[in-house]
Amino acid sequence: QVQLVESGGGLVQAGGSLRLSCAASGSIFSINVMGWYRQVPGKQRELVAAITSGGSTNYADSVKDRFTISRDNAKNTVYLQMNSLKPEDTAVYYCNADLRTVWYTSPSDYWGQGTQVTVSS
Repeated sequence: QVQLVESGGGLVQAGGSLRLSCAASGSIFSINVMGWYRQVPGKQRELVAAITSGGSTNYADSVKDRFTISRDNAKNTVYLQMNSLKPEDTAVYYCNADLRTVWYTSPSDYWGQGTQVTVSS
């Protein structure tokens, strides 16, 4: 059983900052990519940022230079530092991990329950 537990969402004024955290726990052999996605009602879930176990990162154009993704491999935890927040960043943010539960299985996607981020204008 694998769990991804997110924390750090909330309400912030435009221009403010928030830091999201996501800890993966349970039967985990290895984690390849960890990432953050977001979704607003009526729209598809979109990638915000992702990071490999080696530290390579990828960002959506809309958040480049404002958001920073990082991870602590020893703690199976990924972070998203969000600065200069805009009202259009308002969404439910989901943590994602591409991981193996045992060495001989193929990687599978796991998701957190989501955390609400609301940016007021």
